[in-house]
Amino acid sequence: MELQLSTPALLFSAITLLMLAFTNRFLAIASLIRGLHKNYMEASNQEIIVEQIHNLRRRLTLIKNMQLFGVFSFLLCIICMYLLFRGYTMVANWVFVGSMASLLISLGISLIEIQISTKALNLELRDMEDIFEKRSSGLDFIFKKESKKDEE
Repeated sequence: MELQLSTPALLFSAITLLMLAFTNRFLAIASLIRGLHKNYMEASNQEIIVEQIHNLRRRLTLIKNMQLFGVFSFLLCIICMYLLFRGYTMVANWVFVGSMASLLISLGISLIEIQISTKALNLELRDMEDIFEKRSSGLDFIFKKESKKDEE
C-alpha cells in the first residue's frame, strides 16, 4: 500500500480535536487546583484536600505528556506530508508510522489520566456516602440503595 498525501492530512482533524479535548481537561484541572488552593489555605489540616492535591499533580503531569505527544504527532504528520510532496515516499512512510505511534502514546496516557480522574471523583463520593445512606426519596424504588451487607 502506497501512502498518499491525503492519508496524513486526515489525521489533522483528529489530532486537532484531541488537542482541544486535552486543553479543556487542563483548564478544568487548573480551575480545580485554584479552588483546592483556596480551601487548603482556609483549612490546611483536611486529609482529603492533600490527597486531591497529589492526585491533581499526577494528572497535570499526564496531561502535559498527552499534549506533548499530541503536538509531536501533529509535527510528524506535517513532516510526512512535506516528504510525500517532495517524493520521499520511503522516509515519509516511517515518519507517518512515528506520527501514529506518538498519537497512540498520547491516547494511552489519556486512558491513564481518565482512570486517575475517576479515583479523584471516588474520593469526593466517599465523603458523601454517609449523606446518601441517610437520605430518603420518592424515587428509592427505582434507585435502590445498596447496603453494606449486600457488598460483603
